[in-house]
Amino acid sequence: MQRALFLDRDGTLIVDTAYPRDPARVVLLDGAADALRELQRDWLLVVVSNQSGIGRGLVTPDEANAVHDRFVALYATLGVAFAGIYYCPHAPGARCACRKPSPGLLLDAAEELGVMLTRSVMVGDKPSDLEAGRAAGCAHVLQLGAPEAPGWAAVRAFVASLDEAG
Repeated sequence: MQRALFLDRDGTLIVDTAYPRDPARVVLLDGAADALRELQRDWLLVVVSNQSGIGRGLVTPDEANAVHDRFVALYATLGVAFAGIYYCPHAPGARCACRKPSPGLLLDAAEELGVMLTRSVMVGDKPSDLEAGRAAGCAHVLQLGAPEAPGWAAVRAFVASLDEAG
């Protein structure tokens, strides 16, 4: 079984524009592509993202797909490939198993990709990301964007230290 770096999308990998609809507005966060290009040598990169704009009727499925395609293409041009990308399209009141903080997206990815959750890391910018990682049984959770939270250089260093520890 492999280990994964589970990654939230909006606010962690791209600038959070609140219910992204326009692919032209997709902007990568500084340092993320450089870190991920190195980390993908030893870790599966798996995106797990709530996209409630779809369930709320604020974003159409076609708009969401266009944003997704742009996101993937921008990272691909910088040498980053994701092993899997999992989205929850439901509104918060839907009570689904996939909306973070529920661990459904991570559990689905782990099963489909052969990931050992106890050797994996969840990286996100919101408490719900971290709660989902903990609920899924990830070994570590890291929050970006909060006061004194790690940036991508710190995430890269932390994950590298896990590599060295075995």
